[in-house]
Amino acid sequence: MRVISSVLISSVLIVAAIGLGCDKISSPSAAAGGGAGGRGRGRGGQAVVTQTTGVQRMSVQRQVDLSGTLLSPDQAKVSSEVAGIVREVPIQLGTEVKAGDVLVRLEPRELQLALDRAESALRQVEAQLGITRSQDREPPPDEQIASVRQAIANRDDARAAFARAQQLNSRGLLSQVDRDTADTRLKVTEANYQAAIDTARSLKASLQDRRAAFELAQKKLTDAVVRAPVAGSISERLVQPGEYIRENTPVATIVQMQPLKLKTAIQEKHASLIKVGQSVEFTVEAFPDRGFVGRIAYVSPAVDQATRTFPVEALVENASRQLKPGFFAKGTVQTKVDRDVLAVPEDAISTLAGVSTVYVIEDGKARQQQVTLGARANNLVEITNGLKGTESLATTNLSQLATGVRVGAAGDEPAGRGRRGGGEGGR
Repeated sequence: MRVISSVLISSVLIVAAIGLGCDKISSPSAAAGGGAGGRGRGRGGQAVVTQTTGVQRMSVQRQVDLSGTLLSPDQAKVSSEVAGIVREVPIQLGTEVKAGDVLVRLEPRELQLALDRAESALRQVEAQLGITRSQDREPPPDEQIASVRQAIANRDDARAAFARAQQLNSRGLLSQVDRDTADTRLKVTEANYQAAIDTARSLKASLQDRRAAFELAQKKLTDAVVRAPVAGSISERLVQPGEYIRENTPVATIVQMQPLKLKTAIQEKHASLIKVGQSVEFTVEAFPDRGFVGRIAYVSPAVDQATRTFPVEALVENASRQLKPGFFAKGTVQTKVDRDVLAVPEDAISTLAGVSTVYVIEDGKARQQQVTLGARANNLVEITNGLKGTESLATTNLSQLATGVRVGAAGDEPAGRGRRGGGEGGR
């Protein structure tokens, strides 16, 4: 058994030695021939054929993202100012109304009776003051009121009688008793005159009260017909015919549909870019393939410390009534246009693990250059950092390129003479 083991070990050693020898013999030929990768990308191998282009220029429309909610700029919950039984409700949910259109009619009988009673009380006071409907609303002077004129006449007559009695008494032609009687009568008439003046002034004050009560009764009768204070659409119909409602009971809600207001909040870093009058473009989920346009109308001067944003409101035309209050909107604010920014075709950019690079062709060799991307428009990408603008860039076979690889360019365009992009877009 020991002899067999020794023979086996010797055989294994011989086979290993033969294998090592074969490897040493084959290595030189492999190095001389080169691998497939060496022929494609080696510095001493065949050049990689690629098309090239120069750095181009384009105009970029700067934008700020936004999201917000469409609201009605004017919403009114209309209430009845008088109590009564609802007789008619000529509106339905979604009905378009104009300012002054009838929303609800109440039973006017009781209100009409109250108006008649208030008018009767007013006419009584006017009659006591000598006022008719055809005359001026201002009451006459005190001296022109009938009761006062009568008191004045009695006072003047008593004064004359007292003067005669005093004269006759001084001559001994009238007794002292008759003189005192004339004096007493004069004092009574003067008191009656003052009472007439006070009554006239009280009637004038009462006239104002009766007129106010009459006008209030007129208003209540008018308020039996509830009208729309603003134009819009009915979003709530809150009463039904036949029910009794009290004063200040809501009967309907009106929302203004044209225009609508887009309310949003924008990050504070964009505060210097947002201004009144800028255009807003947005979409809503109800119409995903259609864009809508608004214009910024209001910008808050303060930033919310919790969210680090500031409120912005834009007005949106809604003549077609397709947009509805409450829609969620997502879009952009068009801020400014930057012209002649550096840009390269999308084909010239290679992105791996979030890092974007281009291959600059210099002296027949490729050099990988990291770049920072910006806006995109019409197959062009803005370059915000990494290029000077005079480079020539590879656009094809980028996967075969690396720094130092020889390049055989096909269809070269001189560096810095690329076409100008006419598109605008991006942030």
